[in-house]
Amino acid sequence: MALEFDREFDLVGVGLNATDTLVVVDRYPSCGGKVRIEDEIVSPGGQVATALATVAKLGLRAKYIGTVGDDERGRIQIASLRETGMNLDDVEIRAGCPNQSAYIVVDRTSGERTVFWSRPDCLYLDPARITVDKIACARMLHIDGHDTATVEQAARLAREHGIPVSLDVDTIYPGLDRVLSLVDYLVASTEFPSRWTGEADPFRALEVLQSRFQMKVAAMTLGADGALARVENVVVYSPGFVVNAVDTTGAGDVFHGAFCYSVLNGEPMRDTLEFANAMAALNCTRLGARGGIATAAEAHRLMEQARLNPAARRSNPGFAGPAFTGFKK
Repeated sequence: MALEFDREFDLVGVGLNATDTLVVVDRYPSCGGKVRIEDEIVSPGGQVATALATVAKLGLRAKYIGTVGDDERGRIQIASLRETGMNLDDVEIRAGCPNQSAYIVVDRTSGERTVFWSRPDCLYLDPARITVDKIACARMLHIDGHDTATVEQAARLAREHGIPVSLDVDTIYPGLDRVLSLVDYLVASTEFPSRWTGEADPFRALEVLQSRFQMKVAAMTLGADGALARVENVVVYSPGFVVNAVDTTGAGDVFHGAFCYSVLNGEPMRDTLEFANAMAALNCTRLGARGGIATAAEAHRLMEQARLNPAARRSNPGFAGPAFTGFKK
């Protein structure tokens, strides 16, 4: 019988943080080309850390579990996390270890970015460091797939205590199948479902994932085209929002945070995807992974504007039509 713990936090996250250097150029050069740097900005980011920062800004109680280097990039990261008001009691500062970093080239014309990243081995978080008291204090757990054994330990403890698990994944890691078997809400990158299942049809790929791992929701982000989710036997498509994109860095991470926020608030999946799409779109209007994290009121204002002006949504014909209204497969 599992011990009872107070649900002190709405969302606990275990996973990556990073400190980015954004290099803004007028256009991304061809191979061997050369372009002038128009702006250079150091900005905190990272998958799980940014999702938690989003949840904290939206007013929920968030706690981050991870490792941070003790260099200048690490200090920038910690300062940014502290500003959100999230709990950092279980963040480990690694002495003599540089923080995870990324150099991100942002194409000013399109807002799209190209990422070059590095994470030293000294930031590895041992699964033994994930104890029940660190996880069972949450209403929900959010993880990525990088330190696979570590997030598996966190997800297993969450499952034992009836805590739903959300996973952000874009890469196939060794042992990830054991993590997937413990996940309730999968929100993967555009390419992941087909890569994992070998199914080119995204509808079929999500169906295979959900069926094999018995997930409540199997979903995928689609960039500017929005998001697609399979809930039981119903597929829900939510188109993206048309905004003046300055930088797409962190859009998916903000989407995950907004997704967890809506799930915790008991929102239907269609409303959850719409809200998460709006939050991700608004983040793209500013530089940096967390540069444009909006308030709930700002996201709902964008959603209302789009209802009055359908051209403000970007709908992909391959996912719209019957999927948009929810259809059974």
